[in-house]
Amino acid sequence: MSFAELWESLLPIGRDPGTGGYRRFSWTAADAECRAWFIRAASERGLPVTPDKNGNLWAWWDTQATSPNAPPTSSAPPTSSAPPTSSANREILGYFGAGGAIAVGSHLDSVPDGGAFDGPLGVVSAFAAIDLLRERGFVPARPIVVAAFSEEEGARFGVACLGSRLLTGAMRPDAARELRDDSGITLAEAMAAAGHDPGLLGEDDELLSRLAVFVELHVEQGRALVDKDAAIGIAAGIWPHGRWRLDFTGKPDHAGTARLADRHDPMLPYAVAVLAARRVASDYGTRATFGKVLAEPGAANAVGSVVRAWLDARAPDEEALQRTVATIRSEVELVCAEHGVTFRLRRESVTPVVEFDAGLRDQMAAVLAARGIKAPVLPTQAGHDAGILAARLPTAMIFVRNPTGVSHAPDEHAESSDCEAGVAALAAILEDLASS
Repeated sequence: MSFAELWESLLPIGRDPGTGGYRRFSWTAADAECRAWFIRAASERGLPVTPDKNGNLWAWWDTQATSPNAPPTSSAPPTSSAPPTSSANREILGYFGAGGAIAVGSHLDSVPDGGAFDGPLGVVSAFAAIDLLRERGFVPARPIVVAAFSEEEGARFGVACLGSRLLTGAMRPDAARELRDDSGITLAEAMAAAGHDPGLLGEDDELLSRLAVFVELHVEQGRALVDKDAAIGIAAGIWPHGRWRLDFTGKPDHAGTARLADRHDPMLPYAVAVLAARRVASDYGTRATFGKVLAEPGAANAVGSVVRAWLDARAPDEEALQRTVATIRSEVELVCAEHGVTFRLRRESVTPVVEFDAGLRDQMAAVLAARGIKAPVLPTQAGHDAGILAARLPTAMIFVRNPTGVSHAPDEHAESSDCEAGVAALAAILEDLASS
């Protein structure tokens, strides 16, 4: 099956016919369809699928074993025309032993009305790269495993990269089980309803010990590659970023009869927070965004009782990130006091700055350069599972050009020729890494 055919088989799942965007939220019917698609794609390629205890999916290509529980593969030389593995590559892979798998993949979930490419492009490209390697007769000396991580976007339960955070121990399982969606359903309840045991959630050192490196292909979020006239890019690192929940509690009242001087309106300090976020981010060279807000009771002719809002903040360094949030908080507290509104700010998730493994990044750049593939190195302001896994093993990312520059929206795009270039680049990298 070609990349185009594989891509088309996934496209209809979770797509909203009205907006053209996707609503693939974790542990929903759309998520179950995505998981079934992943298992079918793996089965068509003879790859055993192992769900881990955190809901992430793993499809294993190991020509000498059919299960991740099998003994390590031998280090017999591959039957491939790949160039000899460099000393840098041997150094990266050596301290994981001969059996460490090369992990590749991304996620299948989406933000509300998200684009088609964010996440799924990496999973589809991983399967397509394996197809390409098999067509060439390549036999890996170490396993290659395709991963699909759960709840990467945090669209349902509010914590981005939840599956990889639980896997690596960056999120406590007891806290994760109590996360709630907008309907009040806990993660534990949602997982149980989907047939998964939430009691198993938590760090998985055994699985991580089987992985040598993780490479994530992702659609570019921005349009730097257009300016650089390159179809492919390599990530340098990820800005530190986080998500904070702001609760404004006032006093419900009538929109017509309540005098302005008597009101305790939580919407007013929320409005100040939105404007402050834009101004502070502009002053500090950071990013600060309110993209989700819930007002209670939600009547058009009433002063609200509670406003809940979520701040997404990102910065070039951790000091700038902390200063951005602290400045917004300080301004909001003053306005809340003026209007008699109670204010609470709670951090939901924070990811520190991530510098991807320099040795792995340089090795990838060398592999692509040897094949005449232009791949400039770029920073990214978006979070990814690769950034979470970087705390436990060498990770890297490659980007596929996005001519619109739009992400997390239906206009997100990548040309088919660039997607094919991404598959070719990923196959070259996997061939190099899995040859040792």
